[in-house]
Amino acid sequence: MNFFHGKTAFVTGGASGIGRGLCEALAARGAEVTVADIDLDGARAVAEGVVRSGGKARALLLDVSDGEAVARALDAAGRLDYLFNNAGFAIVGEVRDMDLAAFRHIVDVNLMGVVAGSLAGYKIMVRQGSGHIVNTASLAGLAGMPGGAAYATTKAAVVMFSRMLRAEGEGLGVKVSAACPGFVRTAIFDHAQYLHVDKEGVLQLIPLPIIALATAIEDILAGVERNDALIVFPFYARLLSRLMRWFPALHTLVGRKAMAGFRRLRTP
Repeated sequence: MNFFHGKTAFVTGGASGIGRGLCEALAARGAEVTVADIDLDGARAVAEGVVRSGGKARALLLDVSDGEAVARALDAAGRLDYLFNNAGFAIVGEVRDMDLAAFRHIVDVNLMGVVAGSLAGYKIMVRQGSGHIVNTASLAGLAGMPGGAAYATTKAAVVMFSRMLRAEGEGLGVKVSAACPGFVRTAIFDHAQYLHVDKEGVLQLIPLPIIALATAIEDILAGVERNDALIVFPFYARLLSRLMRWFPALHTLVGRKAMAGFRRLRTP
């Protein structure tokens, strides 16, 4: 059985990376996809590619930090079977180099964008009596990310919000999952904000394999089909998240070693 055939899917951050991969894979499986992104040209390119391949898709300009716009977009979408709250970005650098405006911005996009989409989408799905919300979190939300405190904070909040919304939705026909990938080969590294460090140096510090986007998409959609509460992948992500939970002192040890390497990259 094709799990997604004939369903509708709304994907934020759909113009690139995991969002784009989800849009293309969902459409290939027979879903009708809304490609929502602040980059309208990119969203149109994805939607047009889907249509050329025989799928159904439309592009939509959407800034997820604008909660009212998110609600209007979802209300106008009609039936909503799947909502992928995926839009987000990273800030890489130490807290001492951040200001409140930068921290507030990543919260507005990575966390409040997920909350805005979930609030609007959840109400639609409750009225329908069915639906599935999938929020993109990260391994950083489970195990931390030294040198990325703001990013990890938003992703940890997405994990807990998703868990609590799942508990509420269970008796109302609404499913909720949080996808927690490890390192995925996408443009997130190109679009991140770097504070007194450079991208190439940071990439060299990553101690774990960076997985292919296609593999990540397959893992996410397989987890959606299983209705997993947390879709954690690959294996090292599951292992590391469990070790951090079982042995909290590892946070200190891993953080100390990671920050020592991170600070060797520091630029004026």
